[in-house]
Formats: sequence, C-alpha cells, structure tokens
Amino acid sequence: MDAYLAIVSKRDHRTYAPQVIDQAAITMILDAGRVAGSGMNRQRWRFDVLTESAERTRLSAATWTAQNLTAAPLVIVLSIWGGEMGAFDAGRASQNMMLAAWSAGIASCPNGFSDTALAAEVLKTGDDQKPFIAIAFGYPLNPRDPERRPIDEWIERANRKPATSVVRRLADD
Repeated sequence: MDAYLAIVSKRDHRTYAPQVIDQAAITMILDAGRVAGSGMNRQRWRFDVLTESAERTRLSAATWTAQNLTAAPLVIVLSIWGGEMGAFDAGRASQNMMLAAWSAGIASCPNGFSDTALAAEVLKTGDDQKPFIAIAFGYPLNPRDPERRPIDEWIERANRKPATSVVRRLADD
C-alpha cells in the first residue's frame, strides 16, 4: 500500500477478528518501530511483546480502556526513559509500527496508562524506565480496503479540523 494512502486511511480499531498475527508480521511491526528516528540515535525505548491472553489481561488493568488490550491478539508496550525526548521518540516509533501494520492489513489502537506503577510492575520495568504506551494490534473485525476511496475522500472523512484552523504560514516580512 502507498505510504500516504496508509496514513490517510488508518483508523483506530477496538475490535478484532480472532485471527492470530504470525511471527513474520510481528517482526515487521517491531522493525518498523526499531528503525524510527531517535534524538541523537539514543533509542530510549524498549518494546515488550504480549501475545498471551493472561499477559494482556494483567496489563489491561493498568490502562484506560481494558477491552482494547484483552480483545487484541497482540499488544506491544513501549517503555521509555529520558523524559520528553524519550516520549517524542516513542511517539515516532509507535506511529511507524501502526502504519506498517496497517499497510499489511493489521489494525491497531494506542492505549494510555491510568496506572503506570501497575504497568511497570506487570512489565517488570527498571526504575529508570516508564511504561509509555500500549498498542493493541489485530486484524479488523470488519476489514476495509483503503484503495476503495481516493485519498481526498479519506482525508475529508477523517473528521479533523480544517487545515485553515491548524496551519499557520509565517510570511517573510
């Protein structure tokens, strides 16, 4: 799938088909995150892969919407260190993973933590690491073909603020 089409057609999914995600797809998703840009190439992240139902259920108690994790066949948690730059870099890695997954027909939904201490306990993170985001992945329950619509239509249907309200161009005076 074209990268721009993947970007404009990607939507968060919270329900998934029961289909297992194979190891090759998991590796591709992880590699997409691993090669994301990182300030001074510090790569202040760790990716925890949860494929077992019991693991996802234990972690789900630390998120805002537990069902997002329990319903997904795959959850990847990004833990970070390094403050704001670590968070920025983890955002870059997260988006890479979600877009790579979507380009392969795998849906996703990012989930925040309501209890980072519990998440750290479940994940056994070090004292210097903080669970940052949990991303649920799975094949969509109702698959969509991104190529069924032109890019402009996907953009229009995204329900986002118009460019005129979020883009400001500074003119050379």
